[in-house]
Amino acid sequence: MIAYNPKQWFRLIFHAYSAQVFRKLFPALLAIGGYSAAVCYVELVVLESPINLANTVHSLLGFVLSLFLVFRTNTAYDRWWEGRKQWGALVNVSRTLAQRVRWVPDAAGQTPFRLGIPGFASALRHHLRSEPAPLPDDVEGVSHAPNAWIASMGRQARVWRENRTITDHEHWLIEGNLERMTDVLGACERILKTPIPYSYSMFMKKFIFLYVVTLPIGFVGTFLWWTVPVVMAMFYVLVSIELIAEEIEDPFGSDENDLPLDGLCETIASSTAELMD
Repeated sequence: MIAYNPKQWFRLIFHAYSAQVFRKLFPALLAIGGYSAAVCYVELVVLESPINLANTVHSLLGFVLSLFLVFRTNTAYDRWWEGRKQWGALVNVSRTLAQRVRWVPDAAGQTPFRLGIPGFASALRHHLRSEPAPLPDDVEGVSHAPNAWIASMGRQARVWRENRTITDHEHWLIEGNLERMTDVLGACERILKTPIPYSYSMFMKKFIFLYVVTLPIGFVGTFLWWTVPVVMAMFYVLVSIELIAEEIEDPFGSDENDLPLDGLCETIASSTAELMD
């Protein structure tokens, strides 16, 4: 995730991220510019007079398109923020679990938690990115690494209870933390495996395309040859918003605007080490 100061206006205006978006859209911008120039040539040179069309339809469609784009970006940001809240909850529950386990009078039995708390966070990060994740030393042949780490800590908690190293109430508290970690896992998987509905995403892209393609026909009578840069600018703005929404709707990847999962895993690991040491 990009760290920035929202009060530095000019630095944000000329930030390199805008250049990256421009490079990504450059071929499409050239295509829409060439198409707009062809429309201008036909109307101004071949027909020798522009087609006089009222811009009322484009104004109405532009208003409808703006509503769709607002809903699109809000939906994508809700997914991003929900993912951030879940990882924030994971940081808190990891610290609470480490704090409760540190007082158990069994230094050797604490090892599954020393390794398991940061191990679960790291496994969850790899799991959400569809990457191979490390497993506990006592587990083999398991495809779901986060569950394996929770099970490893749960087995140790059960051993403590059976040996009367901890009370039933203390065991219940530890199991409550493990259950909360499972809830975070499920919530993140829900975000990951429930994308924006295909029909909505497809319609949004078609709407933007048809709107931009019809702009030169109605703008030539007003802007003449200036229609080319005007249409290119509008295309850049509309498609950039759609690209940003596509990027943040999956918040667990490695894009610049995705969640800082690497940093959050390091926070959990350092907090666990400090609390248990």
